[in-house]
Amino acid sequence: MTLLSVNLNKIAVLRNSRGGDEPDIARAAVTCIESGCGGITVHPRPDMRHVRPDDVRTLAAILRGRVEYNIEGNPFAPPRGEYPGLIALAREVRPTQVTLVPDSDGQITSDHGFDLAQDAERLRPLVAELRELGCRVSLFVDPGATGFEHAVALGVQRVEIYTGPYAHAFAEGDAKEPLTLCVDTARRAQQAGLAVNAGHDLSQANLGTLRAAIPGLAEVSIGHALIGEALYEGLATTVRKYLQILR
Repeated sequence: MTLLSVNLNKIAVLRNSRGGDEPDIARAAVTCIESGCGGITVHPRPDMRHVRPDDVRTLAAILRGRVEYNIEGNPFAPPRGEYPGLIALAREVRPTQVTLVPDSDGQITSDHGFDLAQDAERLRPLVAELRELGCRVSLFVDPGATGFEHAVALGVQRVEIYTGPYAHAFAEGDAKEPLTLCVDTARRAQQAGLAVNAGHDLSQANLGTLRAAIPGLAEVSIGHALIGEALYEGLATTVRKYLQILR
């Protein structure tokens, strides 16, 4: 079964908009775990617009030995204020997986992946350190990406396919072309020896089609739609509905 990793960034957005501790990101994580999810994802950013370094540490203590912990972020973003940098956070909490994403402060959300040939040398020492820490390393890539042999040579174990274009096309009523692109990308990555994750704008509406089209899909990371849907039906119920789709 494809692992469901619930991204809790939007819980932190709600909390930060008012200040204080509510809604409680730790309680949200426990609710998701008790509902059967296989992992928790966070994407701390230097501007700390949602998940903060202290959240990363708190969740690490809750998740250890229970479910997978996936931390996403730009490994090249320098420390700033209370944000120590992605690699420094990985050193502290030793997550199951670190997903490297080439985003910048100006982006509302991640919207593109690495160029595996062009970025390989910059990534090499970072991937090596993360592997030494015992973290599985995944790279965020565009549908249509090539050069997976470069990722394998770096010691990367997975790629996460950016599914935003697929989700947008699905909502418009014709996702055949972007879905085919995701499927072909997954096949090339798997043939190179990489496991394949997927994420971005996945929802109950479009997840089943993607899951059925990609054999061996290892993991999906879902946050924005899942938390939005949970406002109507509750977090535990929504997590269980996603798990039913993945089954």
